[in-house]
Amino acid sequence: MHKAGFVNIIGSPNVGKSTLTNAILGEKLAITTAKAQTTRHRILGMRNTEEYQLILSDTPGIIDPAYKLQESMMEAVQTVFDDADVLVYMVEIGEKKGKSEAVISRLAKTNKPVILAINKIDTGNQTLLDETINAWKVQLPNAAIWSISALEKFQIDALLDNIVEMLPEHPPYYPKDQLTDRSERFVVNEVIREKILLSYDKEIPYAVEVETEAFKVEESIIKISSIIYVERSSQKGILIGHKGAALKKVGTLARKDLQRFFDKKIHLELFVKVSKDWRSNTNALKRFGY
Repeated sequence: MHKAGFVNIIGSPNVGKSTLTNAILGEKLAITTAKAQTTRHRILGMRNTEEYQLILSDTPGIIDPAYKLQESMMEAVQTVFDDADVLVYMVEIGEKKGKSEAVISRLAKTNKPVILAINKIDTGNQTLLDETINAWKVQLPNAAIWSISALEKFQIDALLDNIVEMLPEHPPYYPKDQLTDRSERFVVNEVIREKILLSYDKEIPYAVEVETEAFKVEESIIKISSIIYVERSSQKGILIGHKGAALKKVGTLARKDLQRFFDKKIHLELFVKVSKDWRSNTNALKRFGY
């Protein structure tokens, strides 16, 4: 008997969805930062054993869209209800009400298995946890409730066992040696974007998109050339920094992560270009895969 299914994780921005994805996969696939809206795309990651294939979907945090990019992100969230075998709704300790009534209503009415994962319990106390659990028992009475810390990997193995129990019997959907549905270039783009999110403040990280133009695998090295797009010339100057120091730091950090991920020496070239107001431009968004 082999099990396989799609496990879709949804919740507010910065609640720990990507951290949980990485903890379950045992690999750093989804980028994680303390900034909201770190995840822009829906990313599939696979955990494979002889007995099962668990396909995890990490999604952008639920927000009220302010521009076309965010509208595209929220469309990705809506699709998770359609193809899920198991739905995981994440909140953090102390969060007693969902940000979107429509999402909570759909979770309450669905006939699919629902898990409510209360994350970051290492940051609160038992009283606050009990209050959080009681609040959600009313809103999602059919959900299996788990108290976890994705960052500390507390209760993750037990949660994984519960998810696997809920999976339907099915042959594998993907080859068993596959980690993600995304390409190597997508992984490169996301790693670079993570380092920008970690290295810059204010609007800069949100005005950035990355496109990898060249990914050339040689015997002992992978040669990569990527373009970082910003919306305005002033942002380009900030991103590059004095004598290129800021951009060089991003490149160094990204290269170290990529060497770990691909297990090979990396040569990384970064360029910065302006794509005016790309977050509100339908053609630009299509080009960047939104």
